Amino acid sequence: MSRPSTYASIFAALAILASASAANATPNCLRDIKPYKLAGDTMEWSMTITPGADCIQGLRWSTMQIYSVSVADKPKSGELVLVGPGFRYYAKPDFNGTDTFTLLVVGKNRHDVGTSSLRVTISRPETPLVVSVVDHPE
Repeated sequence: MSRPSTYASIFAALAILASASAANATPNCLRDIKPYKLAGDTMEWSMTITPGADCIQGLRWSTMQIYSVSVADKPKSGELVLVGPGFRYYAKPDFNGTDTFTLLVVGKNRHDVGTSSLRVTISRPETPLVVSVVDHPE
């Protein structure tokens, strides 16, 4: 098999795997994502997730190289897995209330090497109030 077709086969297999694993992730689970600058800054991000669901998020912006990502504070109501320059959060099936975790990102933004902290607060989606109207005959 030629080298270009080998690369194409590998790329196709990776694309299938990526789409299969992303299919179970909660779409648009992160809100209010503001870019960090790798300049000693701390960013606050918010995530909404249902119990038993998961969310995957990359951490690289277009002008950055990520050298490492580490967990500074672990979540208590879910599981956090680092995936390359990103993370995947799994909410426990009995998740209720809020949860938080903090990541430390080390890398280079344009020409400057630095770090950023990302504090992610997780909450359940708000359930709409359901009102039942019962018609009583008079």
